Amino acid sequence: MREIVWYRVTDGGTIKQKIFTFDAMFSTNYSHMENYRKREDLVYQSTVRLPEVRISDNGPYECHVGIYDRATREKVVLASGNIFLNVMSPPISISVIAADTPAPFSRYQAQNFTLVCIVSGGKPAPMVYFKRDGELIEVVPLLESPSSAAGLQDSRATRNLLNRDLDDTKMQKSLSLLDVEDRGGRPYTEDPLKSLTPDPGLLFSPATEIIPETVVSREFPRWVHNMEPVYYYHHTHIPLSDGTVEVRAMLMWTLNPQIDNEALFSCEVKHPALSMPMQAEVTLVAPKGPKIMMTPTRARVGDTVRILVHGFQNEVFPEPLFTWTRVGSRLLDGSAEHDGKELVLERVPAELNGSMYRCTAQNPLGSTDTHTRLIVFENPNIPRGTEDSNGKLGSYIAFHHKLQLISQLLLGW
Repeated sequence: MREIVWYRVTDGGTIKQKIFTFDAMFSTNYSHMENYRKREDLVYQSTVRLPEVRISDNGPYECHVGIYDRATREKVVLASGNIFLNVMSPPISISVIAADTPAPFSRYQAQNFTLVCIVSGGKPAPMVYFKRDGELIEVVPLLESPSSAAGLQDSRATRNLLNRDLDDTKMQKSLSLLDVEDRGGRPYTEDPLKSLTPDPGLLFSPATEIIPETVVSREFPRWVHNMEPVYYYHHTHIPLSDGTVEVRAMLMWTLNPQIDNEALFSCEVKHPALSMPMQAEVTLVAPKGPKIMMTPTRARVGDTVRILVHGFQNEVFPEPLFTWTRVGSRLLDGSAEHDGKELVLERVPAELNGSMYRCTAQNPLGSTDTHTRLIVFENPNIPRGTEDSNGKLGSYIAFHHKLQLISQLLLGW
């Protein structure tokens, strides 16, 4: 025997990287790889050992053996063999998300709903399946992508509900709103200069009034059926650069808020490198009890007020859609509504004192309204009557700055 050489074959066989050599003439062996003592070893002169196999070790290997010819030791006869090392890797992450969110609640039209289970890091690709309340879901496989499946996106186009003030399916109406309507008044101040809230130093009453929540009724029209839904299933495999696969499994069905609200859906994964299945789960829940925070807590004329939804009484899934409106009027910027968790009112004028704002939080499972009232206090730096009807304070502030400058000049003299 002359030598034994191990090669790793890459790029479809075009490149052969020498990794180990055993020299029979000197009875020595050595590695051509880095970190030899940690990664590899030669045992019994011809066996390659990879102690901590990695995904990058996956692929074909060749062993080349050279022996001397019996007739002359100057001639070496070569022989070779090959083997393919198939390295498995368990998934490293699993998550469940809702597609096409945030999305509105549709009380008068059926809408489709899609859960997506994302499993990354597996090799080979894992098997993914869904369960509802612990029971395996029987699915109808889809051969085409759900984006091209007819009808799956039609109901997403409907954005606005019917007029919220005329909606007869609400269980509870704000007591404060009823009180205002019984008196025949308006929910915002008619004359801001006469009714602007004074700001004495000993006044500790809250600057905002939290109005009881209005929950949309669970009474649904005839399109809602109590029969078992048909679940459709589609999955895609996305090869990653490290040799693993990302699997995206989609579960689609026609949502029934009556029976799907508070339903537990789980995505489970089986893989030959796992001793037990991986699992991720979500509970479909309609929003309830939005918690509203207003800063500053004592707003004065000219302040920038931020009204923010910073949580719910329950864990909400999927992510809700937030819409802000002003009861009985338009928002400060003239728009009818504002989308997002936060409503910003810049440089509030006195006429907003007592104005009421509605936040509608909704997802495909349900909708809820919460109201808050803005109390605007006097600003001692801005005397009454100095702002115009639109609440623009720029001209007065400029005039005030000029007076300050003149006073400083006179004092300097």
